[in-house]
Amino acid sequence: MANEFCVGVDIGGTSVKMGLFRTDGRLIDKWEIPTRREEGGKHILEDVAVSLKEQLERAEVTKEDLMGVGIGVPGPVQPDGFVEVCVNLGWLDVYPAKILSELLGGGVNCFVGNDANVAALGEMWQGGGKGHSNVVCVTLGTGVGGGIVVDGRVITGSHGLGGELGHIHIREGETDTCNCGGHGCLEQVASATGIVKEAKRVLAANPQDSSMRAFGESLSAKDVCDCAKAGDQLAVETMNTCMRYLGWGLAIVTHMSDPEVFVIGGGVSKAGTWLCELVQKYY
Repeated sequence: MANEFCVGVDIGGTSVKMGLFRTDGRLIDKWEIPTRREEGGKHILEDVAVSLKEQLERAEVTKEDLMGVGIGVPGPVQPDGFVEVCVNLGWLDVYPAKILSELLGGGVNCFVGNDANVAALGEMWQGGGKGHSNVVCVTLGTGVGGGIVVDGRVITGSHGLGGELGHIHIREGETDTCNCGGHGCLEQVASATGIVKEAKRVLAANPQDSSMRAFGESLSAKDVCDCAKAGDQLAVETMNTCMRYLGWGLAIVTHMSDPEVFVIGGGVSKAGTWLCELVQKYY
C-alpha cells in the first residue's frame, strides 16, 4: 500500500482539523483537536503529531503507506516553508513541515502552505470549485483567509502574501488594532471574531431588546447568525454590516483576478445559503 494514503492538517486559531485520504481524494476519516496557542503556540505541532500517530495506528496505516502530510497554516508561508509570523497561532520564525516530520519520527514527507491557498487548491480539485481553473477561496474562521487560483495555479507572491484577503484595508475609522498591527482590516469585521465584536458594538449602542443579549460574553458568530435568521433586528443589522464589507472586499478581488467562482469556507460558512445570498447582495 506504499503511497496510497495522505493526510491533510488544517491548523486554525481554535481547532486543528485533520483528515486521512486516499491519494485519489477519497476521505477515509476526519477528526479535530483543540489548538493550544499558549506559550507562543509551541505545543500545536506536538499535539498534531501525537494525534496523527494515534489515528494512523488505529487505521493500520504505516509511515510507508503515506505519500505525505499537507499542512495549512493561517498566515504567509515563504517558498521554502518558512513561517516568519503567524499571529493567530502565536508563531514566530517556524518551519512547520520540518518540525512535524521530525515529530513523526522522520521519513514522512511534510509540506506546508497558507491555509486558504491550499484550501483553494483543494476546492478546485474536489470541492466547490471543481471544473474551474480560476477560483477564489475565502475562509471565515478566527480570521479571514484567502486563496486565489488563476489558470490552475495558486498565487502566492514573492513573500507568501498573495491572497491575504483578510488584511485588505476596508473600514475607515476602525480604532481597534488587528492582529497584524493594522486597522480596518476585512478580518476585523467579517471573521467569526469580527462578527461577535460588531454584534457587541451594536448591542452597546442600542438599548432595544435582542435575543443576542441572552448569550452574554459567550456570544458566538453562530449565535449572531442564528438570531439574524430568526429575524432579530440587531442581529440582522450586525450581519448586514459584516457581509457588506465582505461583499465589498470580494468585488475588489474580482477586479484583480476575475474568478469564475468564489468558494466560501470556514466555520462561519456553516450558516449556508442564507450567508451566501447576503454576501452576494452586497457584492
